[in-house]
Amino acid sequence: MIRALTTMTGLLAALILPAAALAHHGWSEYDTSKALTLTGTIKDSGYEHPHGHISLEAPGKTWQVILAPPSRMDNRGLSKEMLKLGTTVTVVGYANRGKPDEMRAERITVEGKTIELR
Repeated sequence: MIRALTTMTGLLAALILPAAALAHHGWSEYDTSKALTLTGTIKDSGYEHPHGHISLEAPGKTWQVILAPPSRMDNRGLSKEMLKLGTTVTVVGYANRGKPDEMRAERITVEGKTIELR
């Protein structure tokens, strides 16, 4: 019985792990040759794994900004409460090569405090 359970657990892990790896995007899809600096208003935010995110309404465009994992944001001083709707922030990061409205944030300035995310 224990051997069968161990075998089933191993098979389940073999099926789930590749799917999880595919679900997580790589950072190579972002153009690191040109840093962007955007200032705007948070219209939506999420503080969940694998990465937090905000929708940032900047002049002329709304950006989907990929942040760091929640544990890193907490450790560096960026709490969930700081990402409330209507807050003005400045984000420095890189645009996604294939999604023209998405960027990966390297740092964010909110409430006068700059937090390094990478």
